Amino acid sequence: MRVLVTGHRGYIGSVLTGVLRRARYDVVGLDCDWYRGCDFGRVREPVPGFETDLRDIEFTDLLSFDAVIHLAAVPEDHDLLLDPTLTEEINYAATMRLAECCKQAKVSRFVFASTCAVYGANSPELVDETGPTAPITDYARSKLRCERDLARLADGDFTPVLLRMATAYGVSPRMRLDTVVNDFVASAVAQGRVNMQTTGRAWRPLMHVEDIARAYAAMLTAANDLVANQVFNVANTAENYRVADVAELVSEIVPRSTYTINSGTLDRRSYRVNGDKLVRTSPGLAYRWTLRNGIRQLRDAMENAGMTPGEWRCGRYRRLLRLRTLVERGEIDSSLRFRELAAVRLGL
Repeated sequence: MRVLVTGHRGYIGSVLTGVLRRARYDVVGLDCDWYRGCDFGRVREPVPGFETDLRDIEFTDLLSFDAVIHLAAVPEDHDLLLDPTLTEEINYAATMRLAECCKQAKVSRFVFASTCAVYGANSPELVDETGPTAPITDYARSKLRCERDLARLADGDFTPVLLRMATAYGVSPRMRLDTVVNDFVASAVAQGRVNMQTTGRAWRPLMHVEDIARAYAAMLTAANDLVANQVFNVANTAENYRVADVAELVSEIVPRSTYTINSGTLDRRSYRVNGDKLVRTSPGLAYRWTLRNGIRQLRDAMENAGMTPGEWRCGRYRRLLRLRTLVERGEIDSSLRFRELAAVRLGL
């Protein structure tokens, strides 16, 4: 099977391509490479791909593919560091255009990276795919809108599969430190403490990036009648944690580290997620990581890399800071397009 992975040079994509290659898929990537040079540790063998902007893809580029896994997106922008219209333009409009091109090119399966953040501000009870959605950010709203409109494109020849991802953690060749677990471990390793910006009472479903990648891979071969036009929570039901509990566990596992709580700031985003539907649908899918083991993996990798306070804070591993820096340097314009990039295709 020939598979196109958009965002293959990102945090999840750089792990997913390795999982797919080991499973003998013919993997091609599509990525404008906003995070070039932001590698962590060993860089794996490069994947052939389109070095182009998602917004410039044409249906003729897709004619040789059997499936597309669509990860590429503008990250969540809490601090409004970028033009807020870009979430609509890239995360929604470009996604729908890609899906329509896939349908025109007879790509039969379209696996879409949505987010459990669509549950937004929810009760502390476990919520499954039939539960209420309450997105409170533009990022989450754009993902939910994509889910609804992708479902309308489904027919006997085009199969969208909609995966709501838990909050990812774990080591990746393109590391992120702007997700809660990775941030806490890096802070503990680099400066011996975790300073939470909230009360820590909010709930999050947490999943290791390698387990997320295996879930995506499983959706490529799942039977149409089981997954077509279906929404799945990519989450381990047993791995929902309060943010304060994550900080406490990090301080336990990283030697000589402590944590503090900001008692005056609440996090409106809070949701506990039931992921049993995906496990029932894919009996061969087994999650291999627990949060405790993932923290140990991160601790060891960051200690071996000599993580410093400066590296913990800098834009190398923080997506919005990186993009903002590229804009300020003039390497990309305000629409996040590389000024010199002209849809170069590599290795095809």
